[in-house]
Amino acid sequence: TRLKFVHTADLHLDSPFGGLRSIAPEIAETLYQATFDAYNNIIDLCIQEQVDALLVAGDIFDSADRSLRAQLKFVDGLDRLEKAGIRSFICHGNHDPLNGWEAELTFPQGCHRFGPSVERVPVFNDEPDRVAVYGISYPQREVRENLVPQFGAIESGPYTIGLLHANVGNNPDHDSYAPCTLKELEESGIDYWALGHVHTRDVLREASPTVVYPGNPQGRHRNERGARGVYIVEVGDDGQVKLDFRAVDVVRWATSEINIDALETEQSLLDQIDKTLIECQADADGRHLIIRLMLVGRGSLHYSVVRPDFVDDILERINEEWSREHPFLWCEGIQASTAPPFDRERHRQSSDFVGDLLRLSDEFQVDAQALSEVRQKLDYLYGHRSVRRYVRDGMPSDEDLQELMVGAEMICLSELLGEDQT
Repeated sequence: TRLKFVHTADLHLDSPFGGLRSIAPEIAETLYQATFDAYNNIIDLCIQEQVDALLVAGDIFDSADRSLRAQLKFVDGLDRLEKAGIRSFICHGNHDPLNGWEAELTFPQGCHRFGPSVERVPVFNDEPDRVAVYGISYPQREVRENLVPQFGAIESGPYTIGLLHANVGNNPDHDSYAPCTLKELEESGIDYWALGHVHTRDVLREASPTVVYPGNPQGRHRNERGARGVYIVEVGDDGQVKLDFRAVDVVRWATSEINIDALETEQSLLDQIDKTLIECQADADGRHLIIRLMLVGRGSLHYSVVRPDFVDDILERINEEWSREHPFLWCEGIQASTAPPFDRERHRQSSDFVGDLLRLSDEFQVDAQALSEVRQKLDYLYGHRSVRRYVRDGMPSDEDLQELMVGAEMICLSELLGEDQT
């Protein structure tokens, strides 16, 4: 093996978990430590796998005004790597630019932090032509220009790695910092692009050059669901790359739907909820789990679901029972989008106002342009100073917006048809 390294990014150390209501103190402490514990898991993995280096592609911290606690924890991890003979290579991104506050701490000798210009650093000091890392950091948060041209024309020879925090292909879910195209990366001469910025892991290209987003190692809100971790990368003497994803997260996020169509009693609903939670916990690979439940469908049980405090009482029951488990499960919310029994397709085919409403609602679920127009109209509302303090989580995601549209349909139908009409 020519080289073995761990590729990570977007640690966001000391980042708060978003969108949670008041939670039990012991669970709050676990969440408070989650980003640090995930980072420690990365360090442990590097040592256990005896890798040559750790590469961190930006956003180590959650903000430019990074906490001392986060900086100390980060350097402690690098010191552990140094004692194990493992080098570390770091670039800074939009959340932790070079002009952010930084305590004067001593980094280990085997750690290289890239500056505001592209540098070339050999991984093995005694074999400088074996493997080289090229990298660059953000001097300030707003970096809107393409940084790939600064890497220049890389000559063939040693295996090369590019360490870069960037938005490749104009990913709409992330700010357009250091935007570039996949084609530009492919034509750069770099053999492996170790990317950061996009929080969902994605192998943009597996064949040489290999282009990889590892995603963030710890999900921090319900839009960052599923396993989170890093890639162990092995490069053979022939230049062939082997990617091995390893989960290092401590807490997982999940969303699950429960359909009331076939449920007739409140007990059947509670039983189905318990069954769903057992299945979701089994899928969490032994991690703590934060889940959101979606009550959907049509049926007579809808009349119970809409009763005052009914959903809140179920939520309280879930958290009283499941938060005591280890690993714990915490339900962060129950979204009720149920409706009374209703022949939707028959009404959808009608030429009256109800038919128009249902067809329009369906359009919002499949037409990205229609949803974009709704989002544009909401921009003013969410940006209004009188409203801003009530919507601290900001504009809802497309997924959340679609959920709101489904709920709006239910409300409109109840008002138009009356609860007892089918």
